[in-house]
Amino acid sequence: MVKIITDTTSCLSPQIAQKYHIPVIPQIINIGEESFYEGVDIDIDEFMRRLKSSPTLPKTAAPPPELFVEEFHRLTPLGEPIVCIHPSAEVSGTVRSALVAAQSFPGADIRVIDTRVVASPLGTMVQLAAEWAEAGIDADTIVARVEDMARKCRVYFMVDTLEYLARGGRIGGASALLGSVLQIKPILRLHNGKVDQFERERTHKRAVARLKDIVREQIAPDGAGYLTVLEAGARPQADQLARDLSQIVKQPQVTVYDMPPAIVTHGGPGILGVGFFVKE
Repeated sequence: MVKIITDTTSCLSPQIAQKYHIPVIPQIINIGEESFYEGVDIDIDEFMRRLKSSPTLPKTAAPPPELFVEEFHRLTPLGEPIVCIHPSAEVSGTVRSALVAAQSFPGADIRVIDTRVVASPLGTMVQLAAEWAEAGIDADTIVARVEDMARKCRVYFMVDTLEYLARGGRIGGASALLGSVLQIKPILRLHNGKVDQFERERTHKRAVARLKDIVREQIAPDGAGYLTVLEAGARPQADQLARDLSQIVKQPQVTVYDMPPAIVTHGGPGILGVGFFVKE
């Protein structure tokens, strides 16, 4: 059976990881002189507390190749293909670390996929890949299906302030100034693997309404859109958005995912967004 590996930027729940025996490689969080393995040494609640109180912005680092080597050592003796599903190489070095680690196993069938996305849609693809593997689907088909889904993936989100994205070099400082002075609420997106401005709204309420419109306009029908809501420090709004969207897309339940520290570091508290897969 094909083995699936991912990392903590996928937002994959511990329950799903355990059910399908998926190794979840931790991202590295650096706060001052301290370093933490995301989800191992620090959880989101502790991270949010430190983020709000720290005089300097935490930094992130991709998992070192050694963490992948450890899993490859464990899995390669089984003789099964390994499929690693990770975030955009434009925003994370995780894919590079996995590729470096794979070089130490020249006889193994290790596939590394740069999905060019991040967060809950990445987790959706990981879970589906694990379900396909459990059903006996071969590695070539799993890789092709994940890559096809990745091309159809869309992530749109809002942040309370552009300060964190600007300080982290993810968008220009001029945009951060404009947003803070005029109280414009930009809707951002992942585009070509990078964070990009999509539209601007005058108020938070109008921006949330626009997120709903975007979903209505773009999502694949008949449940194939796998809609999720993503948040950090905005749980009440996220729960309400999920309830509203479940009526729009006729999806019985829209799952709300907490963003992991590696993502919140760059977006800051107050992230609210959606992830889904578009129509053909």
